[in-house]
Amino acid sequence: MSEKREQNRPPINIMGRPRGGPMGAMMNREKPKNAGQTLKRLAAYIAMDKNLFFALMSVMILITVFNLAIPSVQGWAIDKLTDAIGGVFDAEGFVRFLVLLATLHILNALTSYLQGIFSAKLSQRTVRNMRSDLFSKIVYLPIKYFDTHRHGDIMSRMTNDVQNISNTVSQSIGSLISGTLTVLGTLVIMLCYSPALTAVSMITIVLTLFVTRNLTKFMRKMFVKQQELLGSLNAHSEETITGSKTIAAYILEEEQKQKFDDISNSLKNCSIKAQILGGSMGPLMNFISNFGYLLIAATGGFMAWKSMITVGTIQAFLIYTKQFSRPINEIANQFAQIQTAMAGAERVFAVMDSEEERQVDEDKGMRAEGNISFKDVCFSYKSGEPVIRNFSLDVKAGQKIALVGATGSGKTTIVNLLTRFYDIDSGEILIDGKNILDIPKGELRENIAIVLQDTVLFHDKISANIAYGKLDASMEEISSAAKMSNADVFIERFPEKYDTMLSEGGQNLSEGQRQLLSIARAVLKNPQILILDEATSNVDTRTELNIQKAMIRLMENRTSIIIAHRLSTIRDADVIVVLDRGEIAEIGSHEELLNKKGRYFALYSTQFAGGVI
Repeated sequence: MSEKREQNRPPINIMGRPRGGPMGAMMNREKPKNAGQTLKRLAAYIAMDKNLFFALMSVMILITVFNLAIPSVQGWAIDKLTDAIGGVFDAEGFVRFLVLLATLHILNALTSYLQGIFSAKLSQRTVRNMRSDLFSKIVYLPIKYFDTHRHGDIMSRMTNDVQNISNTVSQSIGSLISGTLTVLGTLVIMLCYSPALTAVSMITIVLTLFVTRNLTKFMRKMFVKQQELLGSLNAHSEETITGSKTIAAYILEEEQKQKFDDISNSLKNCSIKAQILGGSMGPLMNFISNFGYLLIAATGGFMAWKSMITVGTIQAFLIYTKQFSRPINEIANQFAQIQTAMAGAERVFAVMDSEEERQVDEDKGMRAEGNISFKDVCFSYKSGEPVIRNFSLDVKAGQKIALVGATGSGKTTIVNLLTRFYDIDSGEILIDGKNILDIPKGELRENIAIVLQDTVLFHDKISANIAYGKLDASMEEISSAAKMSNADVFIERFPEKYDTMLSEGGQNLSEGQRQLLSIARAVLKNPQILILDEATSNVDTRTELNIQKAMIRLMENRTSIIIAHRLSTIRDADVIVVLDRGEIAEIGSHEELLNKKGRYFALYSTQFAGGVI
């Protein structure tokens, strides 16, 4: 299969959480990125829809022009009324100003409505692109990433963090654009009216910058921590829901509840601090604005008394002063939301910046014969703690190889390395003489099928779940695969047969039925290399016999690697490899290993003869 076809495959974490893999202690905690860099990357997503962005910019410019013109028109109208007090009243001019003022307010309302529409569209399109890129990144992250990051936290980045970005883009981008334009335009007009009054108003700007700068550095830390705690809360909730049976079986409900309460209380305390800091910005900005308003009124009144300016000019200037500080106050009031969105964006970009699985140049389609060679393979999940040590093994095409050993001996890790869910530290793994590092992952995995102990099924029809082995399979091929795997027996009992909808994880099927569907999926894929990872360990003896019959058919003329704790399932294996702490302790056929009376003999005696290791 080519790399292009690999990209079209559904996102499947086929290995789940591997046994013997890295432990939760390896989880990484995301560190906040540079705010400027985060903002730059957000701006790049916003700029993807240039036409809509420029339309929003055009509307915001019009709104700014109307907002800047309205105070001047009001000032002129007031000056006309002031002239009337002196006995000179231009009624026609006054009416013209009133009509112009009404027109400006109507146009301002219409453009503000358009601003809301454009902002909503821009925010949704922006987060759609971001979600798409994030999900595209997630499906190509290495299995190691999912083993070392809590699944609930990853989901939190996809949902909560992206939604916070959406809300901020929708509500704040208009404020940021119009605010910048309004401040610049208002400053120019204020200077034209009175440089002296403008200088007085600058006092509020200095105070605003001082307060904003000092509060921001504290707020940022709190909002990043808040998002991290929210991710932890989601992760704990997800683990509790998926592990509900285990929790109930071990009577751990209170412990789980206590842990949830501890995280929830930490989130509550952090959120209170964050919201207090964020909420304090608005009142402080309002106080500074009102203080500046008072200074302008006093200074302007004195200048009018000295006949330096008119009353209409003072009125217009007071409005411009408010207009000058209003955008700053609006942004300050939204600062808490902006900080939350920035923290969320950092967490989203942290996932996007994670290293993907290493790719190689695309090859032509490969059909493996099934010869596999492991040469001095070494591997460790965590540096300094080797799991596989100098593992060497030659597997001929069509052979059945069984891997046995105690839990943690490295059986599943061998499978992870062969499928390149993890890459080896040293040594080589060859398929038909070709290093798997030089084979595109799509082509490599096209030639391998895996049947796991923990079957992965999806909320879809039975036919669709089988077709995950071959997406373009016909209904005839799907039915044939089901018959070969003995799955057709129970499928035909359902009223809707192959169109039966499975619940999440296939919970409306028994363990055995789910396993038969996974075998049918492997049959449909028709691989040359087959991996059976304890495929019958979760079922009863009668069901196991039924599954074994299906597996015998599946293994015909294929290279098969079987991992099993039940040694009864591997008696007919061509070669049995006994692993101990990542090394080969014994190797041979069933009879040969029994005659050696070594570790395999001890394992076999424990299961069937009541012996002790």
